[in-house]
Amino acid sequence: MTRRTALAAAAELLAWWAGLVLLWLVLVSTVDTLERIVGASAAAVGALLARAGRRSVTRR
Repeated sequence: MTRRTALAAAAELLAWWAGLVLLWLVLVSTVDTLERIVGASAAAVGALLARAGRRSVTRR
């Protein structure tokens, strides 16, 4: 994996993560510290799965 490919992968993961965190924040009413940790972790897992799913479909 070249540096350019690694940066593209990191940017994609960050974009998925940010989108999922924003969606989560829209759907919850009150947020405390534990919920932030759980929400961010769930968004990270979702970002990894979204990238893996996209890669399996596009083969890139």
